[in-house]
Amino acid sequence: MNATDKKLGERVLHAVLYEVCAMALLVPLASLLMNESVLHMGALALMMSTAAMLWNMLFNALFDRFERARGLKRTVAVRCAHALLFEGGLVVMLVPLAAWWLNVSYWQAFLLDLGFFAFFLPYTYVFNWLYDHLRARLIERRALAAAME
Repeated sequence: MNATDKKLGERVLHAVLYEVCAMALLVPLASLLMNESVLHMGALALMMSTAAMLWNMLFNALFDRFERARGLKRTVAVRCAHALLFEGGLVVMLVPLAAWWLNVSYWQAFLLDLGFFAFFLPYTYVFNWLYDHLRARLIERRALAAAME
């Protein structure tokens, strides 16, 4: 089983873990930097997280298919392309939401989103790298346990 062999349940788990970890790190920081309450920023983060989780599942399924069709390996370059394309898609979706929720211009929302991008770009790379490695270890352990039965 390789990194692209994931069923819907695992994709949901991956997306939820990704968002929960990101929110735990980002909401307090954004609240402090934006001088907004944690509740107000948390609500925005929840809306953005919902959109991002849906995008995560769709994008990763499409990227995995593309990866398989092209015979790509998850090299540094492929992981960087993955993170850039994923985050670029989020910018298009989330700037209007942030502008509306924070009652700011699209330009200000875009600048805020650039700050989020600066956070999420390395976060996406590191999270997925860790997830893939932990997943591989779990699969190896299961295979070893099954072989010993």
